[in-house]
Amino acid sequence: MSTDDREIEVYRPPVYMPGDKVVSRKNVKNDGTMFGKEIGETVVKKGDVGYVRDIGTFLQQFYIYAVDFIERGSIVGMRERELTGVSEQVTETEGSK
Repeated sequence: MSTDDREIEVYRPPVYMPGDKVVSRKNVKNDGTMFGKEIGETVVKKGDVGYVRDIGTFLQQFYIYAVDFIERGSIVGMRERELTGVSEQVTETEGSK
């Protein structure tokens, strides 16, 4: 395990694959890594829909999903816990009826 006891995600397959439709679970602000955006500017809002373009890793521990939020015109790197698959969201909504 890692020093902070979080799961090492790269020991299992990624949850999302390129082409998967996903929804942001949280607002994301520019931390200074997005060209053309002010630091602190909101680049993704909770509920925004995007598509996974690519999958990378961070610290050889976590998957980072490059998500294309087409309506916002931005591609943002996001963690698994920051996303919900569209099929998951539909299932959760149907289950609450």
